[in-house]
Amino acid sequence: MWNFNLDDLKELQPLIDRLYEKKAKIDSSRPLPNSALQRIKTDLSLEWTYNSNSIEGNTLNLQETQMVLQEGMTIKGKSLREHFEVFNHEKAINYLYTLVEESYQLRSIDILSLHGLVLRSIEDDFAGRIRNGGVRIVGANFIPPNANKVSDLLDELINFVNNNPLSLNDMVLTTIFHHKLVWIHPFFDGNGRTVRLAMNLLLMRKGFPPAIILKTDRKKYYESLNQANKGNYHKLCLLMLQAVERSLNMYINALPGNHYGDYESIASIVAEPDIPYGQEYVSLLARQGKIDAHKEGKDWLTTKKAVKEYITNRKRIR
Repeated sequence: MWNFNLDDLKELQPLIDRLYEKKAKIDSSRPLPNSALQRIKTDLSLEWTYNSNSIEGNTLNLQETQMVLQEGMTIKGKSLREHFEVFNHEKAINYLYTLVEESYQLRSIDILSLHGLVLRSIEDDFAGRIRNGGVRIVGANFIPPNANKVSDLLDELINFVNNNPLSLNDMVLTTIFHHKLVWIHPFFDGNGRTVRLAMNLLLMRKGFPPAIILKTDRKKYYESLNQANKGNYHKLCLLMLQAVERSLNMYINALPGNHYGDYESIASIVAEPDIPYGQEYVSLLARQGKIDAHKEGKDWLTTKKAVKEYITNRKRIR
């Protein structure tokens, strides 16, 4: 059942190679200063909680999410459920960190436990329990499988991930797992948050930082999942890789002697007289993963070094 045509992912190989290079650079620089590590972990957890909840409709903004988490404040005009979603997601992240190690093998009990934490005090009757009825997803181009099949399908997917019969690299394997778990839709509610937690468990066991799908990419995210339902994983994999690169760059920027350069807005870079490209073209390169870049909000950031390397490589090909 878990067979795929992944030929359309071949053009993403340079981006995949770049991410492994960045990971190797970070690994070779360990141990990183504890203060820097703690700051990055805190920032990633906050952004992860805010963006994942926002994708599902939570209306707390980033600053309000931070106030709830770090100061224990109650935000006027926001529902009790929205506050619980913030607290619960952070607890699920903390639980996830207790599982992360290189030898970790994915288990259904861990997915159920993550889900139980996500829905605690929100829908206790469903928290940590596989659905026993049918569901429909608004805006999706598929109907999730019958509830009677969910448990077996989940076991099949877990076996596929743990055995990796196609010898897929860590990020492609995680992308497929992400999509298939969304497709199985094992729970009545809380599937999205649980899927994004579980996918990061797979990435983090291999030494990658969490991939954070941004709220600003919500529409693109759902479109890429619909494409994956048709067997096309290119858009979802690209989105995943770019999310990983953004998190890797947070670590890169904390390294002493950072050789990647300073990330700045594309508008600033194309204003330099020795850059022959306009903002629209460099933005396209960033969106396609062809240059070292990451997204902050709605804006793409890259480095002058990355654009110059692209220019040099293009001249070589000619």
